[in-house]
Amino acid sequence: MPRKKKVENVVSEQHLEKLNAQQLALNELINRIGALEAEKHSFLHRIAEVNRTVEEFKTELEKEYGAVTIDLATGEYKPIENKDNAVEHTEN
Repeated sequence: MPRKKKVENVVSEQHLEKLNAQQLALNELINRIGALEAEKHSFLHRIAEVNRTVEEFKTELEKEYGAVTIDLATGEYKPIENKDNAVEHTEN
């Protein structure tokens, strides 16, 4: 049976342990970033859905009140001349 060849260029056990611990920490962080990116993706879809419902409601409000800006603090609305900005919301 052949003998195992002795490896001469080997880092110390202490250094090897430290390297492995650092690599493990990096891998854990990379995995967490992946999970956060997946969560971010989900949030972006939710934002798109909320934006869609906001636009639908703005259309509904415009049918009822016309082209207006609405003060979100008081509910007061004012007609606007530029229909491109219909049913705008203002915050004080």
